[in-house]
Amino acid sequence: MQPKAKTPAGRAALGLGLMLAMGLAPLPAAMAPMAPALAQDLFAPRLFVGDRVITGYEVMQRAMFLKILRAPGDPEEEALKALIDDKLRLTEAKRLKITLSEKELTDGMSEFASRANLTSEQLVAELAKVGVAAETFRDFVSAGLLWRKAVRQRYVGQVPISEADVDKALANFSRPKALKVLVSELVIPAEQGREDEAMALAMRLSKEIHGEGAFAAAASRYSAAPTAAKGGRLDWLPLANLPGQIAGQVLALGPGDVSAPMAVPGAVVLFLLRDVAKDETAEPITVNVKWAEFLLPDDPAEIARVKSEVDQCNDLYGQAKGLPEDRLTVSSATMAEIPQDVGLELAKLDLNEISTALTRSGYRRLLMLCSREPVTESLPTRDQIKEQVLNLKLEGLAANYLEELRMAAIIREP
Repeated sequence: MQPKAKTPAGRAALGLGLMLAMGLAPLPAAMAPMAPALAQDLFAPRLFVGDRVITGYEVMQRAMFLKILRAPGDPEEEALKALIDDKLRLTEAKRLKITLSEKELTDGMSEFASRANLTSEQLVAELAKVGVAAETFRDFVSAGLLWRKAVRQRYVGQVPISEADVDKALANFSRPKALKVLVSELVIPAEQGREDEAMALAMRLSKEIHGEGAFAAAASRYSAAPTAAKGGRLDWLPLANLPGQIAGQVLALGPGDVSAPMAVPGAVVLFLLRDVAKDETAEPITVNVKWAEFLLPDDPAEIARVKSEVDQCNDLYGQAKGLPEDRLTVSSATMAEIPQDVGLELAKLDLNEISTALTRSGYRRLLMLCSREPVTESLPTRDQIKEQVLNLKLEGLAANYLEELRMAAIIREP
């Protein structure tokens, strides 16, 4: 097997998953294109969301789409959740008389596909190879664009962006990225269906913990990370090695402060800042990372065997010989584009080092750092910074907005 190197662009997790899966990931038999005998049942209602219907066919299509994107969680369950949210978004957009022009939709589809270095036509063709209809991709993009318009229509006038906000964000962006930070981590597992419990615990701890001693005690008690045994303490990490959202939150902390909870696939993470080493002469940079991910049975003996026989990323090709093609992927991205759970593990690694802290679908995810290279980065304009600040503020409001719609909606089975 010779996996292809992949180069995702854009920071959205789905866009990244798309690039990781381009190959494309083989689908399980349960998700194979439907037989004619099953077609009638698939088009029957699966769920009603207000006056909108989710059919079995829609669930199957979205599940296949999520499988290709390698989104976390059970594909069918996550598909149903996503479709419920989309129906709520579409209903709200209709209530507000919000529409999309054909050009807006086409541009949105092209932008999404460009994250995989494809045109929208090429992406549709790739999806068709595994039975995902063009309409599924189109509906996915359309719901997101309409929702973006709805959120802006409701909140833009209520979200003040001052010149001081822009100055602060620009200063953070300009701040040398060759800083080193000394942090402690607390990783709370978020099992499927119990994500709210994990977030509630993280919220409580973030408010109650004060100081490094209290954080270390909480990490020892609650954290699922390998660092729990030493109170969550990590060694010095270059700031540029961290995923962008995590780096930004860590930079906003003072020594001894605890971050707000950060949701990553399968977990909620808290950080405590212990120290920052400054290098004011450094130039702002982005780090481009190449890494390999090898899915192994969750068996300590097998994991130990592979680790003992692998010295560099190329060695993994021999280990993967004869295995299904999706067991080994080699990918390249900036830290801003990598899912936060993977990015955090890669941040801790030196060249050719391995992490086996993460799991997926019963497999242990062996992550190996193949290379890490700085990329020079030009500063954004004030207008671009203002747009970024606005988008960050709207993200939090959008989540509350959708929750309001969900609580008010009548969602029922046939």
